[in-house]
Amino acid sequence: MMNWYFQSGKESDVVLDTKITISRNIEGFPFVPKLKDDQAKEIIDRLEQSSVIANYNLKMLKLSDMDELTRQSLVEKYMLNSKYINGNLENKAILMNEDENICIVLNEKDHLKIQVFASGLELESSLNLAMELEEKLDKELKFAYNNKYGYLTSSPTNLGTGLRASVIAHLPALSKTQNLSKIFEAVNDLGMNIKDIYGEGVRIKGNIYQISNKQTLGIREKDIIKNLKAIVDKVIEQERLARKILAKNQVELEDDVYRSYGILTNSRKITNEEMVSLMSDVRLGVDMGIIKEITDLKVNKLDILSRSANLQKYFGENLDVFDRNIKRAELVKKIINE
Repeated sequence: MMNWYFQSGKESDVVLDTKITISRNIEGFPFVPKLKDDQAKEIIDRLEQSSVIANYNLKMLKLSDMDELTRQSLVEKYMLNSKYINGNLENKAILMNEDENICIVLNEKDHLKIQVFASGLELESSLNLAMELEEKLDKELKFAYNNKYGYLTSSPTNLGTGLRASVIAHLPALSKTQNLSKIFEAVNDLGMNIKDIYGEGVRIKGNIYQISNKQTLGIREKDIIKNLKAIVDKVIEQERLARKILAKNQVELEDDVYRSYGILTNSRKITNEEMVSLMSDVRLGVDMGIIKEITDLKVNKLDILSRSANLQKYFGENLDVFDRNIKRAELVKKIINE
């Protein structure tokens, strides 16, 4: 079966993927910052013995058994935090299935971080799967809960449901028409977060943004999802309207996307920053039916496999920056010609 991040889902011309995270701590254990080594090991042992592993075809993967590229690859797929893979790796582990759409992180900020991923806009179904996992694990492990504050987490901002729901959206037309600031204001005013996934003030311009909930306390999980989906639907609508505006000047739009496609397909070396910027235009061209030479699947493969660690794993080599840039250009030609 194809990994979830290569697939295209609902509204995938704008929403690239959905992620649901539920943070939980086991009753009777201190929070992770105060966990002793034997307690952290006991948490991993208890998860390893859980019936949930077998029922969901999850595999226990210990970070100390992984090579550095594999750990970094999981960061590039947004399954692990970069801080988590640094320092002492003992008593750090994940539970993951073959498709990689379920990844439970152990002993990060909380004892368990249950993560469910899906391509496209799949907030409701992803939440259902995450809550199903949480409920079955709760029966075996007994999660820390307070009648006033809800589920107890190491961060006060996660108290209550412990739920973080987010979507990754590609918003190139809103950027090109200079309407992104309005979207940022509207999303923030409605109680949600929106941020550039590459961070503010960086040179990478991929036009890719994460939209997620702020509130976790005093609100039900399904209401968080309902509110987030309503806002994401509006963002999708505005991005598609902006694309129609761009399409009115067809020659300019076609020139933009095909220039990027030409550079991408003919370069002998490509930096990561260049790749991200070029892929934004190419993805826009494919989604709008302008570029017909490649498919959504190839776009998704290029996006994931061109990232530094994934690129090195794909070619089976440890490469310095210069050689990675050469191999990235080779990867483009290889995937496009598949």
